[in-house]
Amino acid sequence: MTKSGTRVRFAPSPTGFLHVGGARTALFNWLFARKTGGEFLLRIEDTDRQRSTDEHTQVILDGLTWLGMDWDGELVFQGANLERHQQWADQILETGHAYMNDDAVWFRMPDETLAWEDDVYETVSFEGKGIKDWVILRSDRTPTYNFSVVADDIDMGITHVIRGSDHLSNTPKQLAVYQALGVDPPAFGHVPMIHGPDGKKLSKRHGATAVGDYRRQGFLPGAMTNFLCLLGWSPGNDRELYFNMDELVEAFSLDGIQKKSAVFDLTKLTWMNGQYLSRSLPAELVPLIESELAEKYGIDAAARAAHVERAVLAVRTRARTTLNVAYQVAVRLDAAFIERDEKAEKMLRQDLEGFRHALEQAARHLEQVSEEGWQVEELDASLRALAERLELGLGKIMQPIRIAITGGTVSEAVNELLVVVGKDASLRRIRAALEWEPTVSG
Repeated sequence: MTKSGTRVRFAPSPTGFLHVGGARTALFNWLFARKTGGEFLLRIEDTDRQRSTDEHTQVILDGLTWLGMDWDGELVFQGANLERHQQWADQILETGHAYMNDDAVWFRMPDETLAWEDDVYETVSFEGKGIKDWVILRSDRTPTYNFSVVADDIDMGITHVIRGSDHLSNTPKQLAVYQALGVDPPAFGHVPMIHGPDGKKLSKRHGATAVGDYRRQGFLPGAMTNFLCLLGWSPGNDRELYFNMDELVEAFSLDGIQKKSAVFDLTKLTWMNGQYLSRSLPAELVPLIESELAEKYGIDAAARAAHVERAVLAVRTRARTTLNVAYQVAVRLDAAFIERDEKAEKMLRQDLEGFRHALEQAARHLEQVSEEGWQVEELDASLRALAERLELGLGKIMQPIRIAITGGTVSEAVNELLVVVGKDASLRRIRAALEWEPTVSG
């Protein structure tokens, strides 16, 4: 087969969901292909018939698309290549590089050193004599992984294999197969594994590991892609935020892949997602929270479009996920969803009298503000004047109002919050909070 340009592949098994480690591998392959003007191919390794499902295949495709990756050409399904695998195995058998044993075809490992220049780890070598012969075709004539992957990579014209470092030990077996077939091997680059904060390989014990889970938990694709790309790769400068795909392609190189394992830091991902949320326009975020608003809070975003967009604009800078955006929007649109946080409860327990006094004064004062005057600047000046008249620090007025309206101690500026919620609703919440009693501390 004639090879034309760079051709890389991502070859997931449709026996589970798209793992974040697999997503990062796909991303590195995609970036390399786009940077070199080559092709990014997708091969579904579905030879495990019992565990492979169409549902998992679709989840993988959806995850790649959500992260902003496309692929070239049609999908390749490994299971459809069985006859071709058998032909390759028979060729190796005929040349004496394999032999029959118990009706299976066994590959005869050479004694010499098997070495390659890895695009990440530089020179890597294994002694062939230290690796036992291994089965390439089982007795039922189905191929094993290390053989079928070579056969498929040859037929697909793959020029570079970029994959996880857990495949390092597979590479000498695969190199030996290339030699036996008389085919030049592709370049190999092995990407260090992703570990959890405890230094162990990332797994479910560390929390969500599937890309789809993070999507459902309210993470943005731009933030997720940005985060994954920086797991074990550096652009060569201190920048770590707001890369779009074109910028990542421009900055990417295999030289930037680090040899040490990367740590999946959920705290950093959450912070990064918050940064992306703060820069997103309401028109971009509203479609992402519509279903959450409808299903969990019974709010029709389309019917209340102006109110929802205004609330999104107010809360986006303090949110960390779109689920949190939806909750904060719901609170501003309907007092039924107010949940007092622990800091609010602490204030009620420690100074219930002061809390109520501030709200009583605020209610009387705000009732006198006209609808026309219920604006950000006017409310700010008015509340400052109230605090001065009562000889109280501004926070002694603002914080009780904030808690009464949202149930929490953190929000946008109180004058902005009052405008978002509206005069009548704000006053109803303040009066209702006058009847609050603190919960009993556990």
